[in-house]
Amino acid sequence: ADIPVIPDLEEVQEEDLAMQVAAPPSVQVNRVLTYHDLDKDLMKYAAFQTLDGEVDLKLLTKVLAPEHEVREDDVSWNWDHVFTEVSSELVTEWDLGQSERED
Repeated sequence: ADIPVIPDLEEVQEEDLAMQVAAPPSVQVNRVLTYHDLDKDLMKYAAFQTLDGEVDLKLLTKVLAPEHEVREDDVSWNWDHVFTEVSSELVTEWDLGQSERED
């Protein structure tokens, strides 16, 4: 009586699988640290003061600029404008190099 039986195809077709929903996958989400949190942790933990236990990073951590000083606004670029600007600078440098060689 405890022997498992393979169901017939007709029995499987009778089941309505359209109403069954699969369980969503379980994903662990880690919180992304802000610059402010990273700055606080950098100064708080001695582990960040050395690299591989050999390189002293204290001098570097003293002169790092805070986030508000290095943050820049996003600027959209126009490809034609950037290309023209770079081309013009290169031609100017090339002309200066040519005139210096002639002198």
